[in-house]
This record gives sequence, structure tokens and C-alpha cells, in this order.
Amino acid sequence: MATLTIRLPDDKHDRLKKMAESQGISMNKLIEELSTIALVEFDAYTRFKAMAAQGNPEMGLHLLNKLDALLLNSEFRVRTSEFREG
Repeated sequence: MATLTIRLPDDKHDRLKKMAESQGISMNKLIEELSTIALVEFDAYTRFKAMAAQGNPEMGLHLLNKLDALLLNSEFRVRTSEFREG
């Protein structure tokens, strides 16, 4: 396991310390968890870019339009059912 020393402004350090305390974990564990989140986001972005470079833009737009239609339809159903119940 590697050791990492970082420089942070005092106010950011204090906020991170409070965040760790509020979650009942050490600062080390908090930074480990935050770095995991950052790496997952980076990996997802990298995979997305690689897939987008190989993809078919027309098919992508078609799928997004289908998703929009499904979401709008389901949102409409939720709103109308709430209206009928209320």
C-alpha cells in the first residue's frame, strides 16, 4: 500500500475532517472512498468516449428518443395516478 501526502487549504481540510466524523470513518478512509468515486467516474467517462467513437450517431439519437418517450410516458402516468388518488 502506498502513502500519499497532499496539501490542502486549512478550510478544506477542516470540512473533510467534519465529513469523515459525520460518517464515522477516518480521514484516510474518506479519502480512499472519494478517490474510488473519482476513479469510477473517470473509467465510465473513458469507456463512454471509446464506445462513442465507435458508435453510430443516428442509432444513438434514436435510442435516446425512445428513452425520452418512455420516461415522459411513465412520468405522465405517475402524475395522473397521483391526481386520481389525491
